[in-house]
Amino acid sequence: MVTEKKIATKSVFLFCFFCFVFFAEVVRCAKPYYNLKQNLLTETDTIITETVAEAVVEGSHYVKNTVSPCHFTSSSSVSSLPKEKQHEKLSAVATLWRERPPTSYCIKFQSFATLLKLVKDGKYESRPFTIGGYNWTFLIYPNGNKKDGANGYVSLYARIDNSTLISDPKDVYAEVKFFVYNRVYDKYYTYQETEARRFHLFKPEYGVPLFQPTSVFSTPTTGYIFDGEQCVFGIDIFVAQTFKEWEVFSFEENIKDPIYTWKLTKFSTLYRDSYTSAPFSSGGSSWVLKVYPNGDGYGKGNSLSLYLLSDSNENAYVRAKLRVLDQIRSNHVEKLVDGWPNATANNNGWGFEKFVPLADLKDASKGLVVDDALKVEVEFIGFSKTDSTLDVFY
Repeated sequence: MVTEKKIATKSVFLFCFFCFVFFAEVVRCAKPYYNLKQNLLTETDTIITETVAEAVVEGSHYVKNTVSPCHFTSSSSVSSLPKEKQHEKLSAVATLWRERPPTSYCIKFQSFATLLKLVKDGKYESRPFTIGGYNWTFLIYPNGNKKDGANGYVSLYARIDNSTLISDPKDVYAEVKFFVYNRVYDKYYTYQETEARRFHLFKPEYGVPLFQPTSVFSTPTTGYIFDGEQCVFGIDIFVAQTFKEWEVFSFEENIKDPIYTWKLTKFSTLYRDSYTSAPFSSGGSSWVLKVYPNGDGYGKGNSLSLYLLSDSNENAYVRAKLRVLDQIRSNHVEKLVDGWPNATANNNGWGFEKFVPLADLKDASKGLVVDDALKVEVEFIGFSKTDSTLDVFY
């Protein structure tokens, strides 16, 4: 009897345990759906709030404007775009509203409905206008460019005249903006891409197939037609000029005439602080050597200072050996310069304040001064060159 009671107790315990586990799993699985529901309710409330706010703004903003579009008036540059016209921020396209009229070209149609009848499924092409030295036309498809799959939309395009490219065939990069005037907001709805577009002989046209639905031009309440059935489209084209001057940086190691030797006679009688050699050419550049017989900077009074200078003040990277020659045994005093010019040493280019001690110059056994003459030398290993050119680099 006791055994039966124990078995019953264990069964009840196991049943309760499994019920608890089942309930916990149900709660865990249901929680994400509850959060999703709460988020959807929050987003719905936000959308309703934004819609009501827009309705209030639009209702209070509508004022009949008598200023003709495409005429400049004092205005701020750019205002925010209504929510229903915003594109995704991650897109390379920007749509916005601005008060400033287009600066390149405008087209005003007295009746958009008449334009639809006359053009039907075709396009209206403006007269040629010149921007950036090239001729352009503005193309408007009032019922969409069917080739681009734009049925029921206004399509806008910019076309470059190929005749202006034939004499000088090259790519033309231009930033293009498309506009349509809205009387309700008294601003221009603007479409632009963040990158300049490429025009050339085989691709002379760029545009926006889905600029605006054709239906918004059927009623004045949208603001795109006004004073009957008038509407205004505009375009801005900014031609990005390619560079005309550029430079080529290179490092020359096969130097023509790499060694130059300069002899200073009557060395003991030299009295000026410094002496500069005549300009000499090496590797197609002009250079000079400069000597401070009694030292420069920290070498003043104790050492001879020796420098290499660019005769044309080029800011080059130089690798070279500077020498004071041993005229007896060829046991030269040699030091390597390797770097950009040293601007801190009185603009003395490349060199050393303490090149060789004055005591060594006075010691005849060193062979540095023979017959009262000193010889200094430079041997170029390599140096950078920066050439300016107007030629095409590719």
